[in-house]
Amino acid sequence: MMKNLILLAFSGLLSIPVLAQDDTTKVNTIEDSLNDNTPVFVSTLEDIDPNNTSGNISGLLQSSRDVFASTAGFNFFAARFRIRGYNGDKTVIMVNGIPTGNLDNGWSQFYKWGGLNDVTRYAETKKWLTSNPYHFGGIGGYSNIDASATSIRKGWRISYANANRAYRHRLMVTYGTGMMSNGWAFSGSVSARYAGEGYIEGTFYNAASYFFAAKKKINDKHTLNLSVMGAARERGRSNIFFDEVYQLTGNNYHNTQWGWQTLANGDSIKRNANIAKEHVPIITLNHEWNIDDKTNLKTSVLASFGKSARERLNWYDAQDPRPDYYRKLPSYWYALNDSAQGDLWKERWESGNTDYTQINWGQLYHANDNNLFTQTDANGIAGNDVSGKRAKYIMENQWDNELSITIASVFNKQIDKMHITAGIYHQYQRNHVYKTISDLLGADYWVDVDQFAEQDFLDPLAAQNNVATTNRLVGVGDDFGWNYYMHNHESTVFGQAEWKFKKVDVYAALELSDQFFYREGVYQNGRFLDNSLGKSEVLNFFNYAAKSGVTYKISGRQFVTANAAYLTEAPMSRAIYISPRTRDFTVNNPKNETIYTGDINYILSYPKLKMRLTYYYMERKDAVWSRSFYHDEYRTFVNYVMEDVDYFHQGIEFGVDGNIVGGLSANAVAAWGQHLYNSRPIANVYRDNSAELIDSNKTVYLRNYKIGGMPQSAASVGLKYSGKNYWFVGVNFNYFMDIYLDPSPDRRTESAVETFTTSDPQWSQTIDQTRLENGYNLNIIGGKSFKIGDYFLSLFGNITNLTNNTSFVSGGFEQLRFDKTNVNKFPPRVSYMMGLNYFVMATLRF
Repeated sequence: MMKNLILLAFSGLLSIPVLAQDDTTKVNTIEDSLNDNTPVFVSTLEDIDPNNTSGNISGLLQSSRDVFASTAGFNFFAARFRIRGYNGDKTVIMVNGIPTGNLDNGWSQFYKWGGLNDVTRYAETKKWLTSNPYHFGGIGGYSNIDASATSIRKGWRISYANANRAYRHRLMVTYGTGMMSNGWAFSGSVSARYAGEGYIEGTFYNAASYFFAAKKKINDKHTLNLSVMGAARERGRSNIFFDEVYQLTGNNYHNTQWGWQTLANGDSIKRNANIAKEHVPIITLNHEWNIDDKTNLKTSVLASFGKSARERLNWYDAQDPRPDYYRKLPSYWYALNDSAQGDLWKERWESGNTDYTQINWGQLYHANDNNLFTQTDANGIAGNDVSGKRAKYIMENQWDNELSITIASVFNKQIDKMHITAGIYHQYQRNHVYKTISDLLGADYWVDVDQFAEQDFLDPLAAQNNVATTNRLVGVGDDFGWNYYMHNHESTVFGQAEWKFKKVDVYAALELSDQFFYREGVYQNGRFLDNSLGKSEVLNFFNYAAKSGVTYKISGRQFVTANAAYLTEAPMSRAIYISPRTRDFTVNNPKNETIYTGDINYILSYPKLKMRLTYYYMERKDAVWSRSFYHDEYRTFVNYVMEDVDYFHQGIEFGVDGNIVGGLSANAVAAWGQHLYNSRPIANVYRDNSAELIDSNKTVYLRNYKIGGMPQSAASVGLKYSGKNYWFVGVNFNYFMDIYLDPSPDRRTESAVETFTTSDPQWSQTIDQTRLENGYNLNIIGGKSFKIGDYFLSLFGNITNLTNNTSFVSGGFEQLRFDKTNVNKFPPRVSYMMGLNYFVMATLRF
């Protein structure tokens, strides 16, 4: 089996030409490269990119001793680069040895501990496929945040930071007692982050984070630790938009998510219509039993619970209030040969009149104020007629509240040259998904009915979101629309063995897991009377995983390593349910995904020269892809589900870091990747408001399209000088290549081009994938430390995109909406890399 696993790492190299090159690693010894206990370079998303909504956050928890990981995690992040093309769900993030990934989507939610940099600063990190002392791990590796009381350095640490990114100010205070003579240790950290307005106009940021831990050494064999951490955050967001919007406004960061609102006292404020709110604390209790000098048992419990929401606009029987609605763009009217309307909207956009370029809050209040309405039989009571201002526009909170409990026990044993690790985990997660009204915008009530169902069905009961109370009048704070729970359970056992010999080190690991989930509806929906209320059928998936690796020590300074893994993974509940908001329907015949992957590494580790060269290969098969959108051909909202979606990743990572002379060193990294869709998935299209299957077994010709929204390749060269008096300065030039818009599947079907011939320009306009221009940025970093008596003062700062390159389109995607009679009717959404931005910090330690 070992031979087959090792050969797997070579299989991609033998079968498919290598079109990818990437990465670099700086290591000090073989133990550094293969068994890292390494500090985190940076662990707070907001320190990097204030406008990120879906980037590869796992890149931020990487070793500062690995030159490729630190470069890609910091210098490449501004361009939305994803290491090896993986999403963040492929890296296991743990707190005190307990995995934190969400069972409904696989991602760890970094906002749970955002701002606690002093706590997350020194995470134990291993890259990619490696052994793991806590868990089987992910194919992207793992990071373990040590949130115990003794993880904080003894004494006080006070820091202030100023930036022009997501937040403008950050104050952080941390204190640790260290282990005291009575066997107790305590530590705590608090931070606050604030911006009245961030880098992008109309955004704001308010956050407060906290951490407390207590540790008791009962005796030489038993230790207990209790940790509590959390981060309450509210932030005004921005989305990425059409390039037409940026060109019309002359601003590549134009944000249509806000508008001016006039208050009762006559003052005007900027109000954002897209707000994120989160507060999901984590509590861990850990018991460590040192059975003897070579045997250890760690048993832990993690509980995570709290609320998260997106506050957004909603409307009924009213015009779309968003400024970038396609009918408000000049290009829409020009395509209809209506130059008068096109010129009118062009003039409105270019004038800068915020009545047209931003949310017009005054217009929304005016529409509500003038909508006098009498609701008959209100709240399901015959003859109960209620008159008042019925809301056409509201602000609503879309809640996804989490309760998660994990129990884990991990056993470690050293037997001569072999180290054995075995563990068992069980995680239960319940997500409560529902909506509430946050602001009626001057109206008296909102009626809880579905306006699209009113149009599609003759039976008035079908429009009721909850038939238990028909024609329900809803006010601020009331739940409405949809209301359900998603229950996820996962049980896992794993075992791992490591052997260390003079010339060869070997590890092998095996994992078995069982996962099941189900939906529990709170509302009985009028369109799905038999499939919305109560507990659904339970879906169960059994999975297994195996991985192995070998290190050959050519000398004390040169090493060759090879790793390989084969695993199956349960599909995520968020993808399996077609429209869980209203019903418990699932995709046909849901099945496990399959992943096989491997890498091969050559490592040099000299005192003044570190280098890593890596080839990696990964195939992921049978994934499910599901989205909801308005389909112009079918003229209704649909749930578009693709099954049997395959992905392919391969590439080369190269990195070198070496001393030139004195305190001057240089580094260079390169990432050359090939990240593709690798199958022709089958799509089924479901009408959102009924059980109708609109289209079935529709072949989507996605094979060999690039996975978009990120640079597939990137490179960086840098210089750093470290002075003798505790100061340093560094500069990196970064270049990003092979960037594509992520393709819309419906444009790659036979029906999309059935009216064209291959010589028609619309043929290529429909199916060709857009490749974006290459781009670059220049970053500098520096700092100095001082010792003043018993006080230590350090200053640190960095500037990203020093040349203020604001014309680089760093990513984007094609809209799912598609009109085959007018290919350009729904243009793609794109994002530009932020211009010059800075972060400076002063830290006092005593």
